[in-house]
Amino acid sequence: MNTLGHFFQKEMNGESFSDQLREGRLLQITVNRAERSVRLVVEFPQLLDYGELKKLRQVLEGPAFGLSDVQLQPHFPPELFSGECLSILAAALKERDATLNGTFNQAQAVYQDGKFSVRLAHGGYDLLAARNTDLKLKNLIKEWFQISCSVEFVGRLTVEAGEGVSVEKARTEQVRRQREAQVREMEEYEEALQERASRRQVSIRDEEHLLPTIIPETARAVLGPVPKGKPTPLREAALDMGVIVVWGEIFAVESKETRDKSRKIYAIDITDYTGSVTLKIIQDARECQALDKLKSGMALLVRGELEYDKYDRENVMRPKAIATVDMVKVVDDALEKRVELHLHTSMSDMDGMTPAAALIKQAHQWGQKAVAITDHGVAQAFPEAMNTVEAIRKEDPEFKVLYGTEAYFVNDLVPAVSGDSRQPLDQDFICFDLETTGLSPQNDRITEIGAVRLHNGEITDRFDIFVDPERPIPEKITQLTSITDEMVKGAPKEAEALERFFQFCGEDAVLVAHNASFDASFVRAALQRQGKPFENTYIDTVTMARSLLPDLKKATLDSVANYLKLKPFHHHRAEDDAAVLGDIFLNFLERLRHDQGIQRVDEINGALAGGDPKKLRPYHMILLVKNHTGLKNLYRLISAGHLEYFYRTPRTPKSLLNKYREGLLVGSACEAGELFRAVVKGESFDNLCKIASYYDYLEIQPLGNNMFMVRNGDTDIEGLREYNRTIVKIGEKLNKPVVATCDVHFKDPKDADYRRVIMGGRGFDDADQQAPLYMRTTPEMLKEFEYLGKEKAFEVVVKNPNKIADMIDYIRPVPMGNFPPFIEGAEEQLVSITWERAKKKYGDPLPQIVKERLDKELNSIVKHGFSVLYMTAQKLVADSEAHGYLVGSRGSVGSSLVASMSGISEVNPLAPHYVCPKCCHSEFFTDGSIDSGFDLPPKNCPVCGEPMDRDGHTIPFETFLGFDGDKVPDIDLNFSGEYQSGAHRYTEVLFGRDNVFKAGTIATVADKTAIGYVRKYAELKGVTLHKAEERRLALGCTGIKRTTGQHPGGMIVIPRGMEVYDFCPVQHPANDQKNSNITTHFDFHSIHDNVCKLDELGHDVPTIYRYLEDYTGIPVMDVSMSDPEVMSLFNSPAALGVTEEDLGGVRTGTLSLPELGTGFVRGMLEESRPTKFSDLLQISGLSHGTDVWLGNAQELIKNGTCTISEVIGTRDSIMTYLMNKGLEPKMAFKIMEIVRKGKATKLLTQEHIQAMKEHNVPQWYIDSCFKIKYMFPKAHAAAYMISALRLGWYKVHRPLEYYAAYFTVRSDDFDGVTAVRGKEAVFRKMKDLDTKIKNREASAKEEGEFGMLQIINEMLARGIGLLPVDLYRSEAKKFVVEDGKIRLPFSSLAGVGEAAAVSLREARDTGGEYISIDDLQARSKVSSAVIDTLREAGSLSSLPESSQTTLF
Repeated sequence: MNTLGHFFQKEMNGESFSDQLREGRLLQITVNRAERSVRLVVEFPQLLDYGELKKLRQVLEGPAFGLSDVQLQPHFPPELFSGECLSILAAALKERDATLNGTFNQAQAVYQDGKFSVRLAHGGYDLLAARNTDLKLKNLIKEWFQISCSVEFVGRLTVEAGEGVSVEKARTEQVRRQREAQVREMEEYEEALQERASRRQVSIRDEEHLLPTIIPETARAVLGPVPKGKPTPLREAALDMGVIVVWGEIFAVESKETRDKSRKIYAIDITDYTGSVTLKIIQDARECQALDKLKSGMALLVRGELEYDKYDRENVMRPKAIATVDMVKVVDDALEKRVELHLHTSMSDMDGMTPAAALIKQAHQWGQKAVAITDHGVAQAFPEAMNTVEAIRKEDPEFKVLYGTEAYFVNDLVPAVSGDSRQPLDQDFICFDLETTGLSPQNDRITEIGAVRLHNGEITDRFDIFVDPERPIPEKITQLTSITDEMVKGAPKEAEALERFFQFCGEDAVLVAHNASFDASFVRAALQRQGKPFENTYIDTVTMARSLLPDLKKATLDSVANYLKLKPFHHHRAEDDAAVLGDIFLNFLERLRHDQGIQRVDEINGALAGGDPKKLRPYHMILLVKNHTGLKNLYRLISAGHLEYFYRTPRTPKSLLNKYREGLLVGSACEAGELFRAVVKGESFDNLCKIASYYDYLEIQPLGNNMFMVRNGDTDIEGLREYNRTIVKIGEKLNKPVVATCDVHFKDPKDADYRRVIMGGRGFDDADQQAPLYMRTTPEMLKEFEYLGKEKAFEVVVKNPNKIADMIDYIRPVPMGNFPPFIEGAEEQLVSITWERAKKKYGDPLPQIVKERLDKELNSIVKHGFSVLYMTAQKLVADSEAHGYLVGSRGSVGSSLVASMSGISEVNPLAPHYVCPKCCHSEFFTDGSIDSGFDLPPKNCPVCGEPMDRDGHTIPFETFLGFDGDKVPDIDLNFSGEYQSGAHRYTEVLFGRDNVFKAGTIATVADKTAIGYVRKYAELKGVTLHKAEERRLALGCTGIKRTTGQHPGGMIVIPRGMEVYDFCPVQHPANDQKNSNITTHFDFHSIHDNVCKLDELGHDVPTIYRYLEDYTGIPVMDVSMSDPEVMSLFNSPAALGVTEEDLGGVRTGTLSLPELGTGFVRGMLEESRPTKFSDLLQISGLSHGTDVWLGNAQELIKNGTCTISEVIGTRDSIMTYLMNKGLEPKMAFKIMEIVRKGKATKLLTQEHIQAMKEHNVPQWYIDSCFKIKYMFPKAHAAAYMISALRLGWYKVHRPLEYYAAYFTVRSDDFDGVTAVRGKEAVFRKMKDLDTKIKNREASAKEEGEFGMLQIINEMLARGIGLLPVDLYRSEAKKFVVEDGKIRLPFSSLAGVGEAAAVSLREARDTGGEYISIDDLQARSKVSSAVIDTLREAGSLSSLPESSQTTLF
């Protein structure tokens, strides 16, 4: 019988279970052997107490089955559902979500008219609502009773202070009982401690140690006494449990001071890997030393009580005592250790969970001498692996990483003919087809054999027979083949049917089948069961089709038949399939005879070209790099897979692998490998040996890795062992090493949780059935393979993997050193240009300060081979300027005077100075009294009387090339967006197209995305996760590779004489085969210091410059950088002739100025009140840094501690400030480097602090250093502010042209219809959008529209009018000045895209004036939607609708 009592008779014996439970009828059993869990769906005739269901689960989770998890889903008759069911439903909800405990006490329920009303007695509604309990209860009712109803909570929803006395009494009694139980538990626990004291490390993780565990006797008090008692698993911790002991590993720590700084508040997330919780601690600030030392990775033993935190809306634990405690350490204590040869990192797309560094460090810590990296089809973990092993080899020079990949191998050389027959093509062939009960030759059986005989180009005989499979035919097979159990009932058994089939075939017949390996495997398996061999030659028409019909998309039987225009047939019936196969084969034979003159069967393979690799089934294959030749060949193969053979995955054709196999070791991989698949299909031992002969070594894996085959019914556990034994036998026969690998996808068993979440979030049904793909110790693997015998297990686990590792050289995947491109005479050109332009500006001889700076820089640049990079940038800038576009610099390049003198950067890094443009007389200020030359007052040259130029921003060269001048320079250039592609093309001209690639990027799962995956997984599972558990799971999912891309302007240049494969593979961004760009396979940061990277970014400012010069005729480089009216814009809009009220409350004149127009920066301007250019540099630095303004400089300025001029604003200012205070330059540089990277708390030593204090550096300055996380370079800030001043000059003095140029370049959010209606219409829309923004209801697009409307409003307030779109005067995209106003372009209208705008502009040049709207649409070819937009804007008022109207 299929009842619980019958099925679990042995387990339930001696247990007091009710008859109602024992009579429960089993509807479904789902077993997960890998996780040792089971899910039971049981139908009960009567309602049961939930405690009895829990008791059954506990019994089944005991030693009888050894199950770690039992899920029991009851089904009750719908008619039993009533309000009285609340008690069992509430008990189940409490178990799923412990926060609900107590909320249903004394609650009553009523079910009426499809509504389940729960009347609460003691409040708690806020908690129920926060946890979506109504939805959970609704789903539980549907799950248990198959009833859909709504759920509501009524009654006493909240409890006032002083109420609930009865509840308190019950709670007091419950606490008393808990204390008694805790005392008993404590006694048992202390006895167990003595037994566990010796188990401080394990080398084989049993069930107890599969997840991390602690060593309680190592506890060391942190807060209060050491907690004692048996830890409660966090997944079981509940509000009603009182004071409990738990343990957990810290994975996040946050602390903050109270406003009065008297106390500290800590939020510490811990996990025991059954669940997670947040510890909330409020501690006297004077007693926090121990707590401050707690950090991620430490384990804690905690005694405390759970309570609901209204602020976090979550249960938190309030600790009464905390101790740190050691965790049991997993060690590899084997004398001879294994080497892992199959391992995936987080660079295996959404599949591997652990970064390469962590995996490599684990292997080294275990004492293993090497470890392989074999991600799916990629090599993107190589750089991280290289950096990790380089660090390890400083201590252990023998350790190495074996670099490789798990390739997607396709055999494009698969022979159509298997066998040795030399039969002429004009003799007989037997075309046959089988129908079967499934796909496994071992476990499934033949149900029908159909065949036809081909003789002299015709079908001359037919054969068809049903076969009794001696088992039921699955329903899905019946649906596919139309063969039912009735049809095969009484048919011949397998042996008799095959005997008749071979009698039909005749002696030594050549067989033909479509996907012949499938049909042949069933025939072979059936004959083996009879002790007979299968020796016939057979031909596969799938392989023939792929070669002879290259434009065929799919090679299925019906697809080939349709392609050849054969008559329709009943697919998936053996007789019909065999008949149509005969016609197909005859067609193929005719092609072979006619086109290639083939006469015999043994000539067919040589006549067939390989099939399209994109259409072939891929197998997994391990490729390991033996030496540098192999590394380059691997990079070639990976590149080809991504560029030429990509279809869902990057494929490696056998023909290509044969070409580039030198220096590589080829392994047979996992169950998805060619060899293992052939073993599962039941190929003959001889065929298996033929397949295996291609490989250098063979691979077997733990049984748990392939348990899905058992779950699917393909085999059993003994069958899995037999598969591995077969591969071992093949290795013995061929004398090829067989190695045991883990197929690692995550480091530890606990990490399976993260892969479960990722796979569940991506829609995998079996996400919870994770294979044990973790790193294993040598003893663990020896135990796993003990069924092979002790000696053989040692051979495959230890001996052979070490032998493979010894065959492999130590290599670097990226060569050591810097490899710049080559430009003939680069050094001479750079030196010549620099001195020539310096002397032209400063005179000859040069002032000493200029000469010393240039000598210092040029010596460093030439010595370290950076001249080519400088000259490359110089040529790119010169080329852009020759095409009419100025170039802006970014980053620290402006720290270099050579860059300034050679024309690369507009920033002058010298000390502030005057210089005469006529006689070159100069005056420098080096005492620190002036920060920027732009802040010097106007002055005439004392020599010739000419007004002097003012320049110089005091930026040390060290911030660019390091203190020793050997840091590889990073020259970033801002080209006009209109010319960026031209700069990229010119780079290819300079260095050759084959040497220039886009800089690749790798996108990984970010924090928010990870949280989304976790929540989606929880939703699918129907569980509510604690927020701390959400964070833990999300943390484990971040950093996993998601896709690839390209840097917006990064170009990688490979030097002539070398190939990109000397450094890395290449691919299309995001593997988009339609994208013509080719990027580096590695993230560009990985090779940034080895090859030349040019940042050729597209930017709007140089484009605005171009239009300003076109519209005004005034060169950008000639405008004043010290105009007082322009400087006033940073404090007031008065210089624009408007007031704050005119601008809707905007208090500055910086709208539209780069970096200064956002609300955030305008707020900084209002608070800091800058008065000079050096203050603007501070503003720019503060707005781009991290923890530099908020909570730091902002407070210092507010409190009057210092001014905007004195705070730390840019990284360079630290060095110059400290040097001006008297610190040694090298120490000043060191402090700057530490602070700018946010490492002051770790690396700023007492020596540094003391040196600052001795040189009168104020305490507030030192404190500020400790808060900073990232600092902006002063040169970058200067470049931004220079562009702001230049544009500001035009804004003040040439406003009409300024707004026309600005809107031409930045019109994405321009609303032409509203703008042309005037200021009131603009102001109304601004007000509407402002309301939405303040209510957080605005979209990103609406926020952008608001910013644009602010600028339009400013323009209108200044009296500048707009002219509407005009069919004959408007340009496509350009805003043009016309009669003192600005004419709107077609693109200014929402709904008129760039293509339509261009079409409208071009249409008016063909055919004269438009005679009607129909004529306009016909000539411009724009859509009706665009015509409607023009009509709404009033641009068509002068045109009739139809051309016919003009006749009258």
